[in-house]
Amino acid sequence: MKHVENYTQQFFPVENPPMRWAQKNAIEKPPIWCSVDLRDGNQALITPMSLEEKLEFFRYLVKIGFKEIEVGFPAASETEYQFCRTLIEEHMIPDDVTIQVLTQVREHIIKKTFEALEGAKHAIVHLYNSTSVTQREQVFKKSKQEIIDIATKGAEYCEACRKKTPGHFRFEYSPESFTGTEPEFALEICNAVLDVWKPTLEHPVIINLPVTVSHSMPHVYANQVEFMNDNLKYRENVIISLHPHNDRGCAVADSELGLLAGGDRIEGTLFGNGERTGNVDIITLAMNMYSQGVDPQLDFSNMPELVEIYERVTRMHVYERSPYSGQLVFAAFSGSHQDAIAKGLHWRESHDCKHWTVPYLPINPEDVGRVYETDVIRINSQSGKGGIGYLMESKFGYHIPQKMRESFGYFVKSVSDHAHKELQPDEVLQIFQEHYVNIEQPISLPEIHYVQKGENIIESAVTIAYQGKTETISMSGNGRLDAVSNTLKKYLQLDFALTTYTEHALEIRSNAQAVSYVGLKKNGVTYWGVGIHSDIINSSISAFLSALNQLVQAIG
Repeated sequence: MKHVENYTQQFFPVENPPMRWAQKNAIEKPPIWCSVDLRDGNQALITPMSLEEKLEFFRYLVKIGFKEIEVGFPAASETEYQFCRTLIEEHMIPDDVTIQVLTQVREHIIKKTFEALEGAKHAIVHLYNSTSVTQREQVFKKSKQEIIDIATKGAEYCEACRKKTPGHFRFEYSPESFTGTEPEFALEICNAVLDVWKPTLEHPVIINLPVTVSHSMPHVYANQVEFMNDNLKYRENVIISLHPHNDRGCAVADSELGLLAGGDRIEGTLFGNGERTGNVDIITLAMNMYSQGVDPQLDFSNMPELVEIYERVTRMHVYERSPYSGQLVFAAFSGSHQDAIAKGLHWRESHDCKHWTVPYLPINPEDVGRVYETDVIRINSQSGKGGIGYLMESKFGYHIPQKMRESFGYFVKSVSDHAHKELQPDEVLQIFQEHYVNIEQPISLPEIHYVQKGENIIESAVTIAYQGKTETISMSGNGRLDAVSNTLKKYLQLDFALTTYTEHALEIRSNAQAVSYVGLKKNGVTYWGVGIHSDIINSSISAFLSALNQLVQAIG
C-alpha cells in the first residue's frame, strides 16, 4: 500500500516488563462488569436513544445481571440529565445496582453532574482528562505538570461537591488515551489524583485504564496494565478498570490479557457498540469465560431476546457472525461439519458426559436460547447426509436408515443447488414426503388379503391397479411383506431384491403412527420408499410400494 512511511509506533512500551501475566492460562473469576451502553454506546448511535428507550434498556441491563451501569453524561444534554433524574426520582435503581456518570475535568460540568446525582443511593462519578502525547501537544498545548494540575483540581472539586451533595458517591479517574501515554506519566497523574481522594477499604477508588484508541498488540497493553498494577499507590484500595476500544480488532484480547495482568473491572458494551469500531463486546468476553467453566455472573441464556431488544432500541444490527450472538454462529452448512456435529450429539446421548465437547460447537447452543434444528443444522447445496439425517430425526422424528440418508441427502442438495437458496426444515420435510412417502403412482394396491398357509408361510391376494387395468394376483412368502413383494415380481415380471427394511414409531407426532423404510435394489441401484400408517403392516406395504414405484418410474 502507498504511504506506509507515514505511519509509526504511537505507543510507549514498558521497558523490561516482568510479564507474569503470560504464565497464566485462564481467567479464573469474572471481573466487575460495568455496562457503558447508555453512555459510550449511546453517543455512538446515529440516532441516540430516547428517554423511554434508555429506560427500557436500563431495566434490561439490570435484568441480565449488571451491577454497575454508566447511565450517561448528565451535563451533555437535557435528555441525559433527565434520564439520570428519572432513575433516581422514580426509584428505578435497585439497591444492589450502582449507576455511573461521566464528567470532564471542568468545574461547571462537575457541578451539573452532582446536581443530576442528588439523592442517589449508589453512584460513581467518573472523572477524566486526556494524557497522551498527541493530545497534550496538539489539543491542549500544555506541559505534563499542567495536565496533572488539571486532573488534581478536578479531583478536589469532585471531593468538595461530594461533601455537600446528598447521596453516596464513589470516584473513578481515567487518564484518557492511556495507551498513547508514557507509562511513567500515566502512573504519575493517577497517583496524584489518588493522593487527593485517599482511597480506603470502605471507599475504594477506580482507576480506569482505557484503550481510548488501540495502538498496539494486546501483550503491550497487558504490560502497561501490569506496570500500573505494580506501582499504583493505595493499590489495596484501588480497583483497576479496563476500557478497551476495538480499533485494531483486539478489544477482547486486550481485555483478557489485561485481566490476567491485574485488571479487576471491565467497562464495555453489548455487541461492542461504541465510537469508531466500538468498545469491547462484553457478551463475547463473558461467554469466553463461560465456555471455560467460569460463571460470568451475567445471564445471556436468552440471546434471541437480547438481540431483539438491542436492535430495536439502538437501531443497530447484530452481525450474523458476531461471536455467540450472531444468527449464523452455530450454523453448519458444510456436510462434514454437520456429520461431525450430529455424531457428537448422538455420542453425548449414549455416554455420561460431564463436559461439553461436541465438534465445531464451543458451547451448547441451547444454553443461549438457540435451537439445534433451526440454528445449527442448516441445509443448502453444501450440506451432507449426516446433517440432513439429523434434522429429519431431531425435528420431525424420522430415523432414516444410514444408506437411505445418502440418497436423500444428494436429492435435497440438488434441490437447493438448483434453487440457489438455503432450504428451511419444513421445505426439507416436504421434499421427503413428496418424493418418498406413501407413493401410489403409477402402481396402487386397492386391496390386499392375507391367509396363513403354514407356520412360516403367508399367502397374499393382491389387487393391483396399473396402467388403467386392475387385476388380483396371489403369491406366498415367508411373511406379509415378502408375499406382496413376490406377487409384484410375478405381475410385473421384474426381478429386484429387498435389501433394507426398518421401522419405528413416529414419536414426534401426537397421534400414534408407524413409519417404515424399504430399499429395493436392481442393477446395483437402490430405490427407497417410506410408508406411514397407524398399522405397522400397512406402513410396511406402503413403504414397499413407494420404493417399487420409484424403481418402475426409473426404468420406464
